[in-house]
Amino acid sequence: MRRFLAVLHARNLEFVRDRSALAWTVLMPFFLLIGFAVIFSGDDKTVYKVGYVGTIEQLQQAQLDFVELHYLQLIPFQNTATAIDKLSHHQIDMLVAAQPVPRYWVNSSSPNGYLLEKILWGTGGKSFEKQTIDTREIRYIDWVLPGILAFNIMFGCLFGVGYVIVRYRKSGFLKRLKATPLKAIEFLVAQMLSRLFLMMAITTIVYIGSSFVIDFSMLGSHLLLFFIFLLGAICMISLGLVVAARIASEELAGGLLNLLSWPMMILSGVWFSLEGANPLIQQAALILPLTHVVDASRAVMTEGAGLTEVWPNLLVLTLMSIVFIVVGARIFRWE
Repeated sequence: MRRFLAVLHARNLEFVRDRSALAWTVLMPFFLLIGFAVIFSGDDKTVYKVGYVGTIEQLQQAQLDFVELHYLQLIPFQNTATAIDKLSHHQIDMLVAAQPVPRYWVNSSSPNGYLLEKILWGTGGKSFEKQTIDTREIRYIDWVLPGILAFNIMFGCLFGVGYVIVRYRKSGFLKRLKATPLKAIEFLVAQMLSRLFLMMAITTIVYIGSSFVIDFSMLGSHLLLFFIFLLGAICMISLGLVVAARIASEELAGGLLNLLSWPMMILSGVWFSLEGANPLIQQAALILPLTHVVDASRAVMTEGAGLTEVWPNLLVLTLMSIVFIVVGARIFRWE
C-alpha cells in the first residue's frame, strides 16, 4: 500500500507542477462552455426554414399572415436563383416572394415543404402561385457521409501527429534524435508522410466498405474526391505539427488539440447546415480547414461538382497547408 500511495502521490505532484497543463485542464471546459453558450444562445425553437426574396413588408402587404407564425426562421435572399439553389439542396424548406408576382416554391421531395404548403394555404397564401422544384432526393446519409469521412481524417491527423510528437519530446526520444545527422525537416516530413499514407488508406477502406453496406450517393469523380481528402489530410497534419512544435506536456497538447477539433466538429457543417445561423458564425466557419474539406467533398458526392466548382476550397486548403508547414518547421524544437 505504501508503494501504491507513493506512486499515486508522485503522479499527482507531476500533474500539479505542470502549470501549463493544470491551467489548461481547468480553463478549457470554461472556454468550451462559453463558446457553446454564445453559439447556441437564445430561445430559438425553429422548426422550419423559409427563405424569402424582397422584404417582410412586401409579404405583409400581400396579406400573408404566414410570416407572423412562431417557430419559422425567415431567411432573406438577394436573388431568386440563389434561394432556389438552396431549396433544391434542402437547405431551406420553402421560398416565398411577393413581387413581381406573389408566388412560393417548394421541393417536391421535401416532407417539410409539403407541410409548410398546407400551413401557407391556411394563413393567407392561397392566392400565391405555386412553383415546384423537382430534384433528386438527398437523404441525410448522403449529406452527412462526406462530413464523417472528413471528420475522421481531422481527428486521425491532429492527434496522430501532434500528440505523438509531444510524447516523443517528453520521453526524451527527440533529444536523442537531435544527436544524429537527422534534420528537423526530414523528421517532420517523415512523420507527415507516414500519417498521410495511413489516413488515406483508412479513409479508402472506410469508403469502399460503406459502399457495400450503404447505398449512398456518389455523383462526382472519385479521383477528385480522393484529392480533396488528400489535401485536407495534409492541412490537418500540418496544423498538428504547429501544435506539437514546442510543447512538452501531453495534457496541454491534448487540450490544445481538443480546442481546435471541437469548433471544427460543431461549426464545419459535419452534422447540420449553418444556413440561417448568425453571419459572424458563418464567417468564422470559413477559417476552419474542415469546413472547406466538408464543403468540397459534399459538393462532389451529392452534386457531382467538378474541379471548377471546388477549386476555391482547394486553394484555401493549399494556402493553409503552406502556412502551417512553414510555421511548424520554423518554431520546431527537439527539446
